Amino acid sequence: MPMQGMQPLTGKEMEYIVDSMSNEELLLKQCAAASAVTINPTIKQACESELAVHEQHLNTLMNLLKQHQQSAPQQPTMH
Repeated sequence: MPMQGMQPLTGKEMEYIVDSMSNEELLLKQCAAASAVTINPTIKQACESELAVHEQHLNTLMNLLKQHQQSAPQQPTMH
C-alpha cells in the first residue's frame, strides 16, 4: 500500500538503497557462515541475532522500494 504524500525517490537515493541492500545481503551471508562454523554457543547466538537484524534491514529496504515503485509515475508504453 503506497504511503499518501510520499515524495518520489531520486536516482541517487535509489542507488543508495540498492547499495545498502547489497551490503545487507553480504552481512547476512557472513553472519550465516560465521554461525555455521563456530563451536562457541555465545558467538553462535550473537551471529544468529545479527543475522535476524540484517534480515529485518533487508526486508525494510525491499518494502521501501516496493512502496515507491507503486507510487512512482508510470511511463507510457510505446505500441
